[in-house]
Amino acid sequence: MIVTVYHNSVPNAKNLEKINLLKYFSQGARTVGDTVIDNTSHVYKPSDVGVIQGWINIGSKTGRHLDLRNTVINEQIKNKKYVVVADSNLFLYANTDNPLHYLRYSFNGVFPNTGIYCDTNIDPSRWKKISTDLNISLKDYKSNGNHILLCLQRNGGWSMKDYDVQEWALTTIKEIRKYSDRLIIIRGHPGDKSVREYLDPTNPKCRLKNLPNVSFSNFNRTLLQDLTNAWAVVNHNSSPVVGAAIEGYPIFVTDSVRSQCKDIANTDLSKIENPNRPDRQH
Repeated sequence: MIVTVYHNSVPNAKNLEKINLLKYFSQGARTVGDTVIDNTSHVYKPSDVGVIQGWINIGSKTGRHLDLRNTVINEQIKNKKYVVVADSNLFLYANTDNPLHYLRYSFNGVFPNTGIYCDTNIDPSRWKKISTDLNISLKDYKSNGNHILLCLQRNGGWSMKDYDVQEWALTTIKEIRKYSDRLIIIRGHPGDKSVREYLDPTNPKCRLKNLPNVSFSNFNRTLLQDLTNAWAVVNHNSSPVVGAAIEGYPIFVTDSVRSQCKDIANTDLSKIENPNRPDRQH
């Protein structure tokens, strides 16, 4: 099998974890006997498997690394070949430093409805190992709490597609207010460089200011800190609800197709005051 590893799919040479994951993937593929091409250009080369770091948002930002990812994905799938996608793991809330370098790998997509995760038959021992390694465990559901935590995603990121994150927040808050008058705390995505602008009430770019009984989390707070005393957690389709679900908080998602938590999440905000608490063990 010919495996092409696209080292320039990483945007920043200073991000050693992303650089190393491609380097180590290359080494591993050679070890099992595959023919590996370490592609250090921005030119696509057809192969059985193309390996990239990260995904793309068609119609959003452009850049050489994004153009490369886009070409690799489209050409490999068009040629009925495979793309291996490496992205951050879903348990970073426990330790953002990711000391054991847990990552998420899939074929041909990153969402549960598009990516191949080889998870048809799940080995229960995998969760036991993750739980031990990361010092996390499935907590009992909580049945009390005060605020609703609204977790924003990276504005312009591939998981939001072209959905503006402030527009999502305004629409979601409007829907929540039909059924609940609880305090809503808005938590910005810690990796969004522009979040300090659009979540700053003194900044003209902030469209979420002066909303009744709505406040902003401090930028330095962790997800676990913001979860403390929460009644429920609302998100579009990204990873904060993974941590929330593990820690025992009822979760709601507004993207019931592409969220990794779609099978254990509430999708009807009219139930925000009486959320379902699905079985998370199976």
